[in-house]
Amino acid sequence: MSSKLQKAKGFKKSRAGLYFSIAGSLIGVPGTVKRAKEARKEGDTLQLIDVAVSAAGIVTGVVLLVRELRRLDSDDILADD
Repeated sequence: MSSKLQKAKGFKKSRAGLYFSIAGSLIGVPGTVKRAKEARKEGDTLQLIDVAVSAAGIVTGVVLLVRELRRLDSDDILADD
């Protein structure tokens, strides 16, 4: 059981795992855009603020994952020396 858990944790930090995480984060974008359009159409300021916070969370998450992906790439380059 511990072995499977270690493999899962290792996958999460792998390049493929990071790509899956980025894709998973981006799945929320169409729903957020739809909510933004509806809120704008209705003139609902509170809902627009909620959408903005959700969008900021998505962007922040993707940026953090991309940073981790770049760190993996830079570690690979250093490992070749």
